[in-house]
Amino acid sequence: MIIADTPDALTASWLSDALEREVVDVAMERVGTGQMCDSLRLRLTYGPRVDGPATIVAKLPAADPTSRATALNLRSYEIEVRFYQQLAPELPIRTPHILYSDIDVATASFVLLMEDLAPARPGDQLAGCSVAEAHVALDELVKLHAPRWDDPKLAEYDWLHRDPETGRMFLLAMLPVFWDGFRSRYADRLGTDVHQAGDALFANLERYLSSNDEPLTVVHGDYRLDNLLFDPAGGRASVTVVDWQTCAHGPALNDVAYFIGAGLLPDDRRASEHALVRRYHTGLVAAGVTDYDFDRCRLDYRRGTWSGLIMAVAASMLVEQTDRGDDMFMAMAHRHARHALDLEAPALFAS
Repeated sequence: MIIADTPDALTASWLSDALEREVVDVAMERVGTGQMCDSLRLRLTYGPRVDGPATIVAKLPAADPTSRATALNLRSYEIEVRFYQQLAPELPIRTPHILYSDIDVATASFVLLMEDLAPARPGDQLAGCSVAEAHVALDELVKLHAPRWDDPKLAEYDWLHRDPETGRMFLLAMLPVFWDGFRSRYADRLGTDVHQAGDALFANLERYLSSNDEPLTVVHGDYRLDNLLFDPAGGRASVTVVDWQTCAHGPALNDVAYFIGAGLLPDDRRASEHALVRRYHTGLVAAGVTDYDFDRCRLDYRRGTWSGLIMAVAASMLVEQTDRGDDMFMAMAHRHARHALDLEAPALFAS
């Protein structure tokens, strides 16, 4: 089969082959706010006496050439497809059920067909979330981190582990360039907090990137509200995690700090973060993680505050610029900078 990597290629005939059931008509509409990929909701009409889901979601390469070139260079599409194919079936974290997947790694041509999770609603990175929603999100994150905690076999997945030294050298070379571009593009929107935190980080970038990150596990890398779908069920919300293009072999508390730092508004975050981190650590222990006490967890959490600022700076320079994207990156930068300063993360560079 060809890889149907554009909307026009998602014909009834192609979908019939991919889904192994007769599809006679398809209508589509764009969904989601992602900038690295394009996602479509497909409304399917089947042949006589054929059953199947009324709607599914197709995920395709971005039509924007800048975003697609970035994805090719960072292996983003390969990472997501391989996660769904090789790791997701073995992990208890809730992810969409994949109906069909295919990729040409060399060209970044890919297609994912997955279950439609409507009426679950995506979180809103700009608005933030409640503490109750943060509980649900962190409980789900334990289901990603704990099962493969400190598992050396994860290094055998090339797409996941990649080449840490090459990655470090790339970041050392490119992050200062991105920081200059970020400050120039958003000069009239950056406050004192962003400059203070950014100056501290980029003055110590080599030290930060060279530190020991162990223990390592499977991390999402972009665990934020826009990538979580909340579904009220039985009086208690559940969450499904999407957008696995930044999945990596890395330090778990980066995901935790990244989510809390921008997912909660600053006042809510200050009031609840100790309890949230304690809840996450308790979940790890209950799931079987050993030799990782709360003091170490808290230290790694402080260090993880930098991951959000780095993402805001780098991602804003690598994807298509949009009005909502600019607003999102500004919200992330300000919240993550304030988070790092509140927890005195710059002091960690002196220790």
